[in-house]
Amino acid sequence: MEDVIIAGAGPTGLMLACELRLAGVEVLVLERLAELNSESRAGGLHARSVELLDQRGIVDRFLEVGSAQPLAHFAFMHLDIQDFPTRHPYALAIHQSRIERLLEERAIELGVRLRRSAEVIDVRQDETGVEVHIAGAEGTERLRAGYLVGCDGGRSVIRKLTGINFPGTPATLTALLGDVKLTDPPSEIIFGPEGRRENGTFTVFHSEQPGMYRVITMEFDKGTDRAAPVTLKTLSEACAKIAGTDFGMHSPHRIDRFSDACRLVAKYREGRVLLAGDAAHIHFPSSGQGANLGLQDAVNLGWKLGTVARGQAPVELLDTYDTERRLATERLLSNIRAQTALWRAGPQVDALREVVGTLAGFEDGNRYLGGVISQLDTHYPVGDGHPALGRRMADLDIKSPSGQVRVFELLHAARPVLLDFTGRPDLRAALDGWTDRVDLVEAEPQDDHWAFPVIGDVPAPAAVLIRPDGHVAWTASADPAGAAALPETDTATLRSALTRWFGPALV
Repeated sequence: MEDVIIAGAGPTGLMLACELRLAGVEVLVLERLAELNSESRAGGLHARSVELLDQRGIVDRFLEVGSAQPLAHFAFMHLDIQDFPTRHPYALAIHQSRIERLLEERAIELGVRLRRSAEVIDVRQDETGVEVHIAGAEGTERLRAGYLVGCDGGRSVIRKLTGINFPGTPATLTALLGDVKLTDPPSEIIFGPEGRRENGTFTVFHSEQPGMYRVITMEFDKGTDRAAPVTLKTLSEACAKIAGTDFGMHSPHRIDRFSDACRLVAKYREGRVLLAGDAAHIHFPSSGQGANLGLQDAVNLGWKLGTVARGQAPVELLDTYDTERRLATERLLSNIRAQTALWRAGPQVDALREVVGTLAGFEDGNRYLGGVISQLDTHYPVGDGHPALGRRMADLDIKSPSGQVRVFELLHAARPVLLDFTGRPDLRAALDGWTDRVDLVEAEPQDDHWAFPVIGDVPAPAAVLIRPDGHVAWTASADPAGAAALPETDTATLRSALTRWFGPALV
């Protein structure tokens, strides 16, 4: 019996598998496809996703094959994030197929078991676990695990079998995506507002398939039968209608259809079954935020599910996964709907684009939208008080007894860290009962303020508790000069935070 079974070996499922193995639980990943998917819809990682990989010590693998792009965009209105306080103020252009390959390699290194050609056909659960029925080359089989996580995409079988509702807003456009050869390609790639036309929008740029172009068309207020076949003729006619030409397209490698339907599950968990990534939310791929949203789901859920699966924390800890990721996703879906509206043609939208573009050009507007798109402004409701609470911890350079180190390097093992700038014995004593789960790192105090994206500089606390996902769970009051101990309220709130996030103390 596995601790956790994951359905789906896309970026979300593979990242979650890595997180769970770092948490010390046994993981089996089931993937219905026989081989790694060589086709990509997602084409990049935003700054916060790159930071997540840095937190786990594997970012260099991705930087070697990707290309750093210093600009972000909101409906193709450019944003400058180069001065954001992060070591990765850029988007990393990298195809999804490469992301999956690198994450699969890492998962195998960590001991994740991966089974391909394994399609989930039924799910049953009880108080002690989940029974997963799969169909494969050798027939049907029953597997059992403590928990099941559906990372199996927008048409999630796990979501449907579990009966979780998927409310949202319906499609207002029909989009087609094709990797095709072009006899008469445009002299320059078309990837921005220049592709907006009276009848819709189109983009043309180089595909990851050698010698091919990716052509994307969007037709507003057009309903389409999702079951209807998508052919070269379908794409050619749509492109000609919008652009006035189909650029002589032929020899398609793939053609897909998608829309701007936005949906978010009514709940992320039903008993011992959870959902993550596109299985939990779908949206139009504006600004390439989908895969990034799924990676954040995985890193938020991984340590929590690992802690519960090890029996160290009550199952209620999993409810915070729903609370936190729901808030982040609702905010993203709102900005996606706004971007989709700005793609429409016509004088009203032209005027709106001019207004939004002007606001984005101001420092505050650029900072706000840049934080949204980069996902560096993700803020979880972990408590009131210090402005850093709930935000991703700054990647400080600190001096510890073992030498100079970055905060993100302290998170490579995906364990919580209590970073202490006081050196006082009462803080160490407050950690008694959690030393098996939490690493204490003592460091010399340095800067009086720490820089955070969007909110700017904040006063440096005397100590900070960092969750495995890199978000701040607790802070101590600023260190009063000459004080022999932390305020009693700080030690009490520290124990409360430790219990809330990592389970009760060992006696």
